[in-house]
Amino acid sequence: MSARGARSHGVRGQASSGELLELVRSGRATTRGALQQATGLSRATVGQRLDRLFRAGWLREGAGGPVDSPLGGRPSITLEFDDEHAVVLAADLDTRHARAAVLSLTGEILAEHGGTLVIEDGPEAVLGELGRWFAELLEKAGHRAPEVCGIGLAVPGPVDRETGRVVQPPIMPGWDGYDTTGRLARAFTEHTGAPPVPVLVDNDANLMAYGEQRTGYPDCSAFVLVKVSTGIGAGVVVDGSVYRGIDGGAGDIGHIRVPEGAETLCRCGSYGCLAAIASGGAVARRLASAGVPAASGSDVRDLLASGHPEAVGLAREAGRRVGDVLATVVTLLNPGVLMIAGDLAGTAFVTGVRELLYQRALSRSTAHLDVVTSRLGERAGLVGAGALVVEHLYAPERVEARLRALGV
Repeated sequence: MSARGARSHGVRGQASSGELLELVRSGRATTRGALQQATGLSRATVGQRLDRLFRAGWLREGAGGPVDSPLGGRPSITLEFDDEHAVVLAADLDTRHARAAVLSLTGEILAEHGGTLVIEDGPEAVLGELGRWFAELLEKAGHRAPEVCGIGLAVPGPVDRETGRVVQPPIMPGWDGYDTTGRLARAFTEHTGAPPVPVLVDNDANLMAYGEQRTGYPDCSAFVLVKVSTGIGAGVVVDGSVYRGIDGGAGDIGHIRVPEGAETLCRCGSYGCLAAIASGGAVARRLASAGVPAASGSDVRDLLASGHPEAVGLAREAGRRVGDVLATVVTLLNPGVLMIAGDLAGTAFVTGVRELLYQRALSRSTAHLDVVTSRLGERAGLVGAGALVVEHLYAPERVEARLRALGV
């Protein structure tokens, strides 16, 4: 049994209500009999622990399943996670634009909004505005604020997982060490009147990778997503979990030094970073210097969509530079899927990535590699942020604490 499986089942004969819920949510055991078999609990004990989940409104009975016995009899009643008892709020911040949404507990987007939100305006203003967006979205979705169980936030910078605070972000002035979770919780309350709810914050590339892997590649045990927009970042999902490193800095490939950029100053203050020469922001600066109106990665995206020849050429060149760095990433991690996402993730850029990646990486590392583009597009960060909240709140140990708080 895997480590995760062992945790899910607990000690046989002692599995908690939270562990039973995880077995049902994952589909590994969806009848009372299957739960008895998986955990070693008696029928009466399974019934008692399931009763707590029913009283909380987190579990429901579905249709009857197949009859397992050759002698016939009544079909077993299946158990289902009730995804209608609560909703999740999520937001995904970029440098000059943001998206927010109301999601079901199974990741369905019920209402969403995108608009201008300038991250350089600082966390107080940006998070306050998100609170207003959330209130409007709940009304649009037909849900009340007390139904919200948590909020997920994706940000374009490294995040300390334990505190939810952004740590030395190169493109987020004023956010370093700020109490992001506390401010967003207050903004939610200010605009809805509901009590504060848990807020979880993570890097945008991490959450994009998590959303894409869970929805499109659930069987891929090593998944890498590279977001190339105003900056460059990567998210890595290994065995179904985001790999963050020891303090949230994993995947920050935009600040790997490359020889071609030795004289180019990056926004982080160093010279020679990959993001300084191959990000959407870098391409925009080169276009602007050539007289083409472009100020950000989103402007480059629009030019690429219209087939602008100079933008296409520079995007392909940027792709080659990123592909050169990704050759090392792929050789180190040996992923099954490498996904390119963000403003530059079009044909020209991906072609450039492929050219250098397959030249420089070990052939053994690319033999079973799929290089793809985003399936969820601009929704990837929202889906990943929503999933992060659900997996946190319905983890077995947290389920037990929440059930006790509900008095069931």
